[in-house]
Amino acid sequence: MHFDHFRAMTTEILFAAEGRLEHVRLGFREARAVIRDGERRFTRFSPDSELMRLNRSSGKWREVSQDMFDLLLAAQSYVAPTRGLFNPAVLPALAASGYDRSIELLEATPSTPDRHSPSETPPDFAEAELDPDGRRVRLPQGMQIDLGGIAKGWLAAKAAERLAEYADGCAVSAGGDISVLGLPKDADGWSVGLEDPRQPDRDLTTLTLRSGSCATSSVTKRKWLQSGETMHHIIDPRTGEPAQSPWLSVTVLSPSATEAEAFAKACLIGGPQLAPELVATRTGMVYLAVDGDGRLQGSAQSQELSHVAGLEI
Repeated sequence: MHFDHFRAMTTEILFAAEGRLEHVRLGFREARAVIRDGERRFTRFSPDSELMRLNRSSGKWREVSQDMFDLLLAAQSYVAPTRGLFNPAVLPALAASGYDRSIELLEATPSTPDRHSPSETPPDFAEAELDPDGRRVRLPQGMQIDLGGIAKGWLAAKAAERLAEYADGCAVSAGGDISVLGLPKDADGWSVGLEDPRQPDRDLTTLTLRSGSCATSSVTKRKWLQSGETMHHIIDPRTGEPAQSPWLSVTVLSPSATEAEAFAKACLIGGPQLAPELVATRTGMVYLAVDGDGRLQGSAQSQELSHVAGLEI
């Protein structure tokens, strides 16, 4: 097994691949290029990114790249199935909560009290217009979108597809979003540690990922102080404020990387009241949630994938 590790998209990126070293090295190089290009395209922290140019054109039609169009189309397809709990149109709410710069800068610079005004409830991303014939997008006037989470999942899958051209089996991890293609030699799956959100250096259990993707959404990873209050980056579209959930994290396994990312966020926001209903509508989807005491809850199939006793289902 060969590995490559670097930082991009304000998170840690890890490639793992089996095959001839000279081939795998070429795959690492090209997979890195996929990540770097996507980072430049989808980041909200650069005014020159394609995403921010699109945000500045709200109210008008704008032609976008095929990658941007494909990602927006995927994102919009998850709004209704998640009952609006997945909604990329939360950028003003993120800024209002204090997340107006990269997490590295935010953690390094103390927040200024009362610098942000309360956010309004985010608009419905389903109202964005997508024209496949002209590859054009029109965001409603004033709508501002953030694609951070779903872009990570999408890029992890794209990087895995590229790396698989040079490897017998490979896995790509982008800050908790993991996509795999093929299997490790003499193994029936890829072992994925489920991190304890209370103690990041400790795993609660191990998942076996045989194909597809998994994504984790957590309220403990990206947090900061704003006016003396601890904030996090998971915005509840119903309120425009950081979500209040009895769960600290949710991990979703799905054949699709973007679907896993969207539903992990929606299940975390929806909590135990809504998560089982949301996941039940999707083929091949499994979720595992961690509550404030470190207890695991999940869908019935998750017990087959998790080496843990006492799982609540």
